Amino acid sequence: MGQLVNGTWHDTWYDTKSNGGKFVRENAGFRDWVQDNPQAQFQAESGRYHLYVSLACPWAHRTLILRTLKGLEPHIDVTVVCPDMLGEGWQMGLPEPLFGYTRLHQIYTHAKPDYTGRVTVPVFWDKQTQTIVSNESSEIIRMFNREFDQLTGNTIDYYPKPLRSLIDEWNEFIYPAINNGVYRCGFATTQEAYEEAYEQLFSALDRVERHLETHRYLAGNQMTEADWRLFTTLIRFDAVYVGHFKCNKQRIADYPNLNGYLKELYQVEGVAQTTDFYHIKRHYYFSHTSINPTQIVPTGPELDLLSSHGREDL
Repeated sequence: MGQLVNGTWHDTWYDTKSNGGKFVRENAGFRDWVQDNPQAQFQAESGRYHLYVSLACPWAHRTLILRTLKGLEPHIDVTVVCPDMLGEGWQMGLPEPLFGYTRLHQIYTHAKPDYTGRVTVPVFWDKQTQTIVSNESSEIIRMFNREFDQLTGNTIDYYPKPLRSLIDEWNEFIYPAINNGVYRCGFATTQEAYEEAYEQLFSALDRVERHLETHRYLAGNQMTEADWRLFTTLIRFDAVYVGHFKCNKQRIADYPNLNGYLKELYQVEGVAQTTDFYHIKRHYYFSHTSINPTQIVPTGPELDLLSSHGREDL
């Protein structure tokens, strides 16, 4: 994992010393929006945009799920990077289709030659203006949820107005403690920082487990973006975070309600096809040599995700 500094690539890991051993995630560098508006700079048009993702990354996974659920596959094409992220960051298995680049950081400097910051996925690229619209997953999924409805005719709303305050509340709770919490455990470089993140993570999972005892989804009876933002962490938890990131108090399989909830979401049509456990395990165990210097990728675990979830009566 490296970064660009004034457009030049540097192979540098995260600086945790200045934060007392704590991992602090950098904010996204591109924050524009596609809009269903003929006056907008980035208009919602079929074939105009390209999405760069990693199948290993939970943030990128969100965008793939909403692209599938909203029927956007014919309108937004995708490049999948290799699972290995080593000295040159995210790499392409084959040259990507727009420019023939083999490194994701080349996409960033194509958009902004003097870019400074981490090179992350997802990247939402505009072919017309030749720039990155956004590399902030939470905002890309909002665009996918609403701005392309006139192209697809799919008006299912994963961020409905009556539930927005509740969805926002769940997102604000889940992001630091769970989504980013597993990274705060795994990338911590002091015992104190690790234990603080560990306690917050499992306290938060306990709260969600209690909530799901009487609620089918986070915001009640309707599936929303909050569920999909949580899902991409839960689906990686037992395969990667328990061992690799030392999040080993309990597996998701040990939580009856969370486990059933995870299975139900995984079994939604199209979602399993966005989930690739080879890429997930290969990326984390092979790429994070400071955590796993042998780069051995575990064979297991065997995950039971297709059996009955038993949540129909909630």
